[in-house]
Amino acid sequence: MGIFSKFQKGFQKGASVLQGAFASISGKGRLDEDSLLNLEEAFYGSDFGVETTEDILSSIREAHKNDKALRAEGVGEIARSVLKNILTGSEREFVLKKVNNSPEVLCLIGVNGSGKTTTSGKSGYRLKASGRKVILGACDTFRAAATEQLKAWANRLELEIVSGHHGSDSAAVAFDAYSAGESRDCDLVIIDTAGRLHVKEGLMDELAKMKRVLGKRDERAPHHSWLVIDGSTGTNGIEQARVFHEKFGLTGLVVTKLDGTAKGGALVAIYRELKLPIYFIGLGESPDDLQPFNVDQYLDSILPKVELEMSN
Repeated sequence: MGIFSKFQKGFQKGASVLQGAFASISGKGRLDEDSLLNLEEAFYGSDFGVETTEDILSSIREAHKNDKALRAEGVGEIARSVLKNILTGSEREFVLKKVNNSPEVLCLIGVNGSGKTTTSGKSGYRLKASGRKVILGACDTFRAAATEQLKAWANRLELEIVSGHHGSDSAAVAFDAYSAGESRDCDLVIIDTAGRLHVKEGLMDELAKMKRVLGKRDERAPHHSWLVIDGSTGTNGIEQARVFHEKFGLTGLVVTKLDGTAKGGALVAIYRELKLPIYFIGLGESPDDLQPFNVDQYLDSILPKVELEMSN
């Protein structure tokens, strides 16, 4: 399956929410107040957020004042233009800059169930496939099954891994993972941290300790700190993202589980709030379903297919 096909399939549920609203415009052949209300509800239903929905509707209303014959195609073009403007800067290629033969460190952070462990394995797989040498650090010592889950991914994808025992010091495991990565001439150490509620200070302190310990090996570490956020939580994820950013200093986002939700617009709301680059999005279960975020492919998948089909 090609990359665009993965985007289309992954955002199928999100696009379906908007389909009825565009159908009502196309069916009437014109834009009226009922159609605008349907469109507003659809954007809210897709979890684009209040500000983004208001921006889209305001732009459509303004265009309609100047063109009473505005049709579904034009409405879609306006929505796309507004969203593309909001998402300016959201794409970012992940580039490693290995210095003095020391590996870079990527910490994956987030609440329980966000997909950190799976993302650790999949991102390691992608980098290995591109010719990079990667080692995983199973630092979620809080959840008994987490280490076994990451070991299973490592075995399946033939990745190196360093792990500790359940309940052991996660910062010590991170230290050992870095040491192993350095001695084995790895390009990247991927640290799978324990899932934690953003409101639990003790667990947030544990993250801070891990950061300090890694900094003793390399003052720049961790070089990358990504929040892994479950796309199906919608805009509810914004507050957790804000707290993690304040406490740990995030450098990017991975938005997972977008294939199983109609809340595909939450990705826009989250980026609008934090202005952190979206490195990858999760569009399915297989290793290949972790894809670099691409604005045009995202917009093509969640918006215009509906309009183009409706207008034929």
